[in-house]
Amino acid sequence: MRKASGRLAALALALCLLTGCSALLERTYSTAEPHSSKFWESEAAGTLRAENHQDVVNDLLLLVGQHRETATLRLYDFKSELAVTETLEEAAAEVQQETPMGAYAVEFITTSSHPQRGYYEVAVRIGYRRTLEQLQAVVNATSPEALYSLLAAALDDEKTELAVRMGYWGADGETRVEEAMSQLREERELTEAIPWVVNYYPGQENPGLVEFLLDPPEEGLEADEPVLGEDGEALAGEAGEEPEEGEEAPPADGEPESAPEELPEGDGEAAPPAGPEEGKN
Repeated sequence: MRKASGRLAALALALCLLTGCSALLERTYSTAEPHSSKFWESEAAGTLRAENHQDVVNDLLLLVGQHRETATLRLYDFKSELAVTETLEEAAAEVQQETPMGAYAVEFITTSSHPQRGYYEVAVRIGYRRTLEQLQAVVNATSPEALYSLLAAALDDEKTELAVRMGYWGADGETRVEEAMSQLREERELTEAIPWVVNYYPGQENPGLVEFLLDPPEEGLEADEPVLGEDGEALAGEAGEEPEEGEEAPPADGEPESAPEELPEGDGEAAPPAGPEEGKN
């Protein structure tokens, strides 16, 4: 009896040990599948979907972020084509005028819709005034305090422009921008150089993106710069220079030179003026 109970105790202990080991050796496996955003149609590659105004705005911003020039949208739960047209116009205007990235990058947005069974299919075309490389070069900053370091790094890398997406602006954001630029220009001895150009998107009051043009072009011609012709040679005289007294001005381009007055035929003398006609008797 004692031997049997001992064996049972040993067997129970072994089972406990094995159970503990199996718990330690357990592993959890998971599989990863491509995530499909709710904005994309699952069965139509490259086609976005929307059910309301905010969905359309999000779709357009998604396209702008990818620098897509053309795309297709499917609009669901819209009662009429008029509702679709109004929603597209309002969403396109909001993206281009009220969002930082849209105001910075987009030149125009056009849409055309066609009713289908159960949805409206919309062809979207977007024109850009920034390249894909410029969009990819946009950096993020939590506040204007980071602008000094970002501008200094841009100068070290010899960049001609810098675009910064702001997470927080604040009431003194514009003052911080001016202070960062002034401090950096003094340290780099650039106070006599052409002033940098700063653009705020979508507006100056509460921008979400700030653009710095560190090498802006000079506008207009210099006062003493000669005007060049089509062949690249300087034209005679300065631009706007009037001819000296007694000197005829050269004819304008395309204007024929005035011909000398012709004399009446004969010996070259002018004919005397005709007198009054005598009356007849």
